[in-house]
Amino acid sequence: MSASRRSGTTDELGPDEPERDGPEGSGGSDLLAALLDGMDAALCAFDADGVVTHWNREAERILGWTAGEAVGRHGFAGWAVRTADAEEVESRLMATMHAPGRQVHEFALLTKDGGRVLVRTQSAAVRGPDGKPAGLYCAFSEVHTQIDLERSIALSEALFDDASWGVVLVDVDLRPAVVNAHAARALGIGRTSVLGRPVGELLSQGVEELESALTHVLAEGTPPAPAEIWVGVRTPEGEKRRCWRCGFVRLASPLAEEPVPLGVGWLFNDVTEAKQAEQEAALLRFRTNQLHRAGRAAAECEDPAEAATVHLDFALAGFADHALIDRAAGGAITDAEAAEPVRLVRIAATPAGTPGPSLVTGQAGLPVRYGEGHPALQCVGRAGSVRASIGSVPPEQARAWARARQWPPDAVHALCAVLRSRGRTLGVVTFLRGGGRSAFERPDAAYAEDVAVRIAAALDLAGTVRGDWPPGTSA
Repeated sequence: MSASRRSGTTDELGPDEPERDGPEGSGGSDLLAALLDGMDAALCAFDADGVVTHWNREAERILGWTAGEAVGRHGFAGWAVRTADAEEVESRLMATMHAPGRQVHEFALLTKDGGRVLVRTQSAAVRGPDGKPAGLYCAFSEVHTQIDLERSIALSEALFDDASWGVVLVDVDLRPAVVNAHAARALGIGRTSVLGRPVGELLSQGVEELESALTHVLAEGTPPAPAEIWVGVRTPEGEKRRCWRCGFVRLASPLAEEPVPLGVGWLFNDVTEAKQAEQEAALLRFRTNQLHRAGRAAAECEDPAEAATVHLDFALAGFADHALIDRAAGGAITDAEAAEPVRLVRIAATPAGTPGPSLVTGQAGLPVRYGEGHPALQCVGRAGSVRASIGSVPPEQARAWARARQWPPDAVHALCAVLRSRGRTLGVVTFLRGGGRSAFERPDAAYAEDVAVRIAAALDLAGTVRGDWPPGTSA
């Protein structure tokens, strides 16, 4: 037998067969040695008699024994296994030659310097041309390394099966490659339907921000903190606006010499309700502070009519673009008179051009030409708030709608709140928003009513003090 110790391999040649280059000669031996040494797992092999025939570099790294020291030894006894354990280890390994499939065992092996390493082995029989066992191979790795690998696999499977937040693997072309069940539900589409589609087809809003974040992660790496992104999700019930708290992780191949991006791991959780509650709380704090500041400023006004405009000006901040105060012509209206036709006189308005304090108008006492069914007249009639909006229409139509209601031409949303004091209706305060703002909602109506109470109290006091304010009316 002629043995070659290159990289721990042994070639058996016939008695009169010379070595030759090529796949079956020394070239084949070199190829086999290169393959064995390039493995990430430690590998050794035994012949039918239990003699070590192969020993790769990873086995040398783990145990310290070189191929020259390992190949040719009979089993592990006396060098890689303690003598007390040798019989049990050898019997379990050799039994693999007569067992079907792969067998998994855990052994404590000895290193060259006398230490012990707990390894997990996978061994299987090697059969000859006649189908009979000719030996076995044994691949092994340190148990903690194997456990780390199993944990990583288990974590990956759990994320894509049972995670309570969305997980999406996005390839370098910004197309979803793997999507878990939670993410599919959040996107309103099936898991397989999402794969390979551009992100822009999955969302109606927030696409640019999301794609920018993914591109940044591919180029620069994982960001230091999560990001909150508002998106529009298409659903059978229509588009829904959601806030997702997103985390991004750049994925790189562990097999490349230099990090090669494989894509981005995108994890997100829906925080819409918490975000809306946070925004509503912040808005409520701001509006409460505005009411407090307005009350303090109005208390310093000698003229109650000026105090009414102070309340109006403070209410505009972050709430509306324009505001109007209309007072009932002929004095306050009792509940018994509410069913009769009402005329309103414009007594104060914010400047329609450059920003500035509200202006007191209506010195002539002429009624405003409000048509039948005007929101301000409806507000007086029902003694409650009225909201109106033109919706999505061409600009010319929106301007015509505003002019027909005696409002500034850029108004597209209106909120009318009744002015009530001492059980009587004094008039109406109207808040107006332009096309760049959203329509008024119920919380806005509640705030407008709070402002209207303060304005009404100031106007009632002005009428009581002056007896006839503005000219042409009576308290």
